Amino acid sequence: MTPEQAENFGRELDAIRERVIADLGDRDATYIRRVIKAQRALEVGGRALLFAGILPPAWIAGTAMLAASKILDNMEIGHNVMHGQYDWMGDPALTSRNFEWDSACPSDQWRHSHNYMHHTYTNIVDMDRDIGYGILRMSEDQRWSPYYLGNPVYAFLLMVFFQYGVALHELETERIRSGEISIADKRDTIRGIWRKVKRQTLKDYVAFPLLAGPFAPWVFTGNLTANLIRNVWSYAIIFCGHFPDGTQEFSKEETENESRGMWYFRQVLGSANLTGLFPRRSARPDSAKLFHVMSGNLSFQIEHHLFPDLPAFRHDEISKEVQEICERYGVPYNKGPLPKQFATVVRKICRLALPWT
Repeated sequence: MTPEQAENFGRELDAIRERVIADLGDRDATYIRRVIKAQRALEVGGRALLFAGILPPAWIAGTAMLAASKILDNMEIGHNVMHGQYDWMGDPALTSRNFEWDSACPSDQWRHSHNYMHHTYTNIVDMDRDIGYGILRMSEDQRWSPYYLGNPVYAFLLMVFFQYGVALHELETERIRSGEISIADKRDTIRGIWRKVKRQTLKDYVAFPLLAGPFAPWVFTGNLTANLIRNVWSYAIIFCGHFPDGTQEFSKEETENESRGMWYFRQVLGSANLTGLFPRRSARPDSAKLFHVMSGNLSFQIEHHLFPDLPAFRHDEISKEVQEICERYGVPYNKGPLPKQFATVVRKICRLALPWT
């Protein structure tokens, strides 16, 4: 892209953002409040059913409802509210700096590691810690070491314990391993993580099971399973938005003196969209809409990275326009169904475990 093309590319995308901001209003406020209402109803209903979990149908329904509430809380509410997408409403409950979510990761740490580090330095090796989460090798530009032979194992464990992997993000474990910093340097970070992990553990695995009395084992296992479902789903959506075939990583040198248009260019090349669980031609519109809601609209990862502070449910509306602009400028617009994208992510994880890649 020439500097002139990049400037025009950025100008066209800026125009979309400005148009959406000018249109923000009751529709957006109504949407997020309806989602919050649904999330709370699912959580209350799920926890109530788990108290009768000795009956298999009640346990299955309760676990499913609790898992759905946790997914909505993390992805469509927490993630998006903490991006400041609803700060304009002036509602203290929906203000990015005040929001706390149902996750082991402290929200204040997440706002720095995700909102700032990841969204500013998207896919820049050695700057964006989301490239491998300090655990995995997810780019050929990451120097190989024998440690990475365990890449598939680490990836599986990260998926199962994803909320804790996110919680450790701000700890910068890769810098500790390299000796660049010590654990003592992260004392305050560790205290914050411990307080949040302790609170989440007591809530899900002590308080609610004790309230259930003799039905405590069913509540405990229901909470455990709901957290597992949330972790696996979140991992799949997030990794498919950043690491499938076609996404690119960048070096610090490539992004020096980056213009606004080139920043947009990097966001598109480093992201990928999800069209649903199945090819779009065979998917029902209502099921596709539910898929996007349950992904926190991170199924539109390209649009999210271009406009992280716009209400995420708007991304579907503008995605066709963004794709048309990308096509005119010859910028690849990566999209595909979840199974296809996830298969290429798994292949990349396994391939990058080896020293010759």
